[in-house]
Amino acid sequence: MRTNTGLWWLLGGFFLVMSVVYTTWNIIAHPVPWYNAIEWVGSIALLFTAFMAALIAFYIGKVHKSQGGELPEDILTSDIDDGDPELGEFSPWSWWPIVLAFSAALAMIGLAVGAWMMPIGIGVFLVAIVGWVYEYYRGHFAR
Repeated sequence: MRTNTGLWWLLGGFFLVMSVVYTTWNIIAHPVPWYNAIEWVGSIALLFTAFMAALIAFYIGKVHKSQGGELPEDILTSDIDDGDPELGEFSPWSWWPIVLAFSAALAMIGLAVGAWMMPIGIGVFLVAIVGWVYEYYRGHFAR
């Protein structure tokens, strides 16, 4: 976590320096009044990117202080399997994620081609999400 925080602060500083360099370069490259020489979109985008990186660094630093311990990747003597968490239970035989992806594709095609397809995609989505949530409550794999 400390390494991640340091990397994000470094990235935020880099984007801040690049914002200043980019703005200065534009002012030097164009011999018009300085306020007309600034390319505002790139300058502001780099500045906001620096702010976003600093925000992430600040958040990760606060989380690191509040968790009260080190992550396994921060301890030099830890093994790979020390950071192996329980990821949950998955259904490798389930077809519902494919139906859910089909419903999303159908809805997006409905946005692009014709609005009449959108309700069909939403209907298929509702059937797929209910089927995926309740697949352990009925049928062959019921618990």
